[in-house]
Amino acid sequence: MFAEIKGLNEECGLFAIWGHNEAAQLAYYGLHSLQHRGQEGAGIVTSDKEQLYAHKGVGLLTEAFGPGDIEGLKGNHAIGHVRYATAGGGGIENVQPLHFRSEDGGMAIAHNGNLVNYQILKGDLERKGSIFQTTTDTEVLAHLLKRQSSTKLRKQLHAALPQLIGAYAFAVMTETELIVAQDPHAYARFHSVASVMRMSLLLKRVRLILSVRRMNEKSLQVK
Repeated sequence: MFAEIKGLNEECGLFAIWGHNEAAQLAYYGLHSLQHRGQEGAGIVTSDKEQLYAHKGVGLLTEAFGPGDIEGLKGNHAIGHVRYATAGGGGIENVQPLHFRSEDGGMAIAHNGNLVNYQILKGDLERKGSIFQTTTDTEVLAHLLKRQSSTKLRKQLHAALPQLIGAYAFAVMTETELIVAQDPHAYARFHSVASVMRMSLLLKRVRLILSVRRMNEKSLQVK
């Protein structure tokens, strides 16, 4: 199975930055360097610790972002994505990062890879009442996370990620936290994390997860 997964067109480009006062601008530059990995859409989500701000559009980065769009993305933390579709059709709703709001706050997810069991997971989630807003496999993770009993993102990922089969690299960001996860075989790649981080092994099923929280303007704590 995994030999087949490795052969899939798991393109897309991901970029994440934590703790920089020009996070949105740097994310834009990072995505520009990754434009060759996806030309169907581009997006950036930022956080100022209080809320998430999002902008995305179809086409090339220069088509998705116009004058003033970057200035509207407030905060010192950002994730960005350029899309090469492997699951789901075109359209703005499938452009990433996907951005969700719930009673627990906001969440943004950017994904590179291909989840081969997402149709099975999606069908099960829909039978349990989940309503999907996109046709991309990435949204499955959002519903899996929100169905966990814990409100802690790390614990939600502990429960959700082992259910996924395929190649993936995820950047998941809330107002106060950024976590990066890669599949255990590293078939999908995370292209750039700009911050002071160290790697920690979280799950046997997951190759790595980086969880970063800001302590102050000059130091970061990794948990």
